[in-house]
Amino acid sequence: MSKFLILISSITIFINCSSNDSDSNDSNPTDPESTITYSNVDLYVTEADKSALLSLQSTNPPLFSENINFSITVNPEVIYQEMDGFGFSLTGGSALHLNNMDSAERATILDELFNEEHIGISYLRVSIGASDLDAEPFTYNDLSTGETDENLEQFSIARDEEHLIPVLNEILAINPDIKILGSPWSAPSWMKTNNNSIGGSLKPEYFSTYANYFVKYIQAYAAAGITIDAITVQNEPHHDGNNPSMYMEPTDQALFIKTHLGPAFNAANIDTKIIIWDHNADNPWYATSILDDPQANSYIDGSAFHLYSGTINNLTTVHNLHPDKNLYFTEQWVGVNSAFEDNLLWHTRELIIGATRNWSKTVLEWNLSSNASLEPHTPGGCTECLGGITINGNTVQRNVGYYIIAHASKFVRPGSHRIASNYSTDLPNVAFETPEGTIVVIVVNNTAIDKAFNIKTPGESISTSLKAGAVGTYVW
Repeated sequence: MSKFLILISSITIFINCSSNDSDSNDSNPTDPESTITYSNVDLYVTEADKSALLSLQSTNPPLFSENINFSITVNPEVIYQEMDGFGFSLTGGSALHLNNMDSAERATILDELFNEEHIGISYLRVSIGASDLDAEPFTYNDLSTGETDENLEQFSIARDEEHLIPVLNEILAINPDIKILGSPWSAPSWMKTNNNSIGGSLKPEYFSTYANYFVKYIQAYAAAGITIDAITVQNEPHHDGNNPSMYMEPTDQALFIKTHLGPAFNAANIDTKIIIWDHNADNPWYATSILDDPQANSYIDGSAFHLYSGTINNLTTVHNLHPDKNLYFTEQWVGVNSAFEDNLLWHTRELIIGATRNWSKTVLEWNLSSNASLEPHTPGGCTECLGGITINGNTVQRNVGYYIIAHASKFVRPGSHRIASNYSTDLPNVAFETPEGTIVVIVVNNTAIDKAFNIKTPGESISTSLKAGAVGTYVW
């Protein structure tokens, strides 16, 4: 054999040996991937392009290694409000679509929605009487023109017994601890200044009767096996053009609470919470002016907000002026003609993150379900409100609202507390600690580019990334 052939053979043997050594040595320092140690953090992602939808990633984020990227620092020692839950409004229309499903299919979707093993919706808002997402306006004491019923002898929740109450009882069988908030869109027309379902104000001579109307509602629902945890005094009291609707100034709401509603609840031994405002964040002074009244204040649990106008930071204004009172975010609708990626980003940033960082105990979307035609709705009611799910017969489509809420409801169970984390406009985030001691961090990439970043906790820190517009829920 020539010297040349011997040299080639030696080189070949060396290369083969080197290759075999590399395959058998996972810690080869020349292979950058082999030096990565992965965390025990679960990451659930929804992408703006829907390529991932609340998807558990197959590889957990790697443990933190020193880098120049932004770090979200979580501090469980700094504790804020206790969370009541995340969910939807269960409108009359939502209940209609669910109740019209075959029982097996309805049981399946309700289990997916309300069982904490799935997405675990933990808070619901229902209308006291009709909302604008019922087929027609109604209350529990509708009379012919010119009639009155000050003793409420004709009070009846029979309309709710058709669809809403059966569905609520099925939900309670899945999650007996779910909290339910009731909100009226209008008092009975005969109690109002214009004798109409749209607009008008509550006549002062019927303040006492209307307070007893709330009492009867709570008692009737209790008799049906349903606890109403809280009520708001009036949905959107400064929006009197909806059908149904009713106008109510803060001076009237304060007077109604302190002289009629609060005392009526006490007399009937009702501990249902009384919540005020239930309208946009552009007007924090409506709530604070009522809370400034010591007599009204003594009956009030807190204030509720929507975000069709204003800034979510105004909730902190109310908190700072009355830190002993709770805050709730109770409504925001998704438009059927708006883009998935735009809603995913905005609702997660402003509500799931923004509302909770501004002291809210709940985040509720409007509404749970609709059909492909976005029906029913009252004449003049919302014609573009997309449900969290769309139900057509027994077929269910999961929409963007489903994923927005699920990113929180599945992981941030009732009794969790918001804890401190530093904020970034590029990477808005919020952190929670559950009753079991689990850390949950929800992050949205608020930029048009993919972003790498870190999350640092006292227990375990990670390096991670999210695509542009994506939402990630990190669970330790």
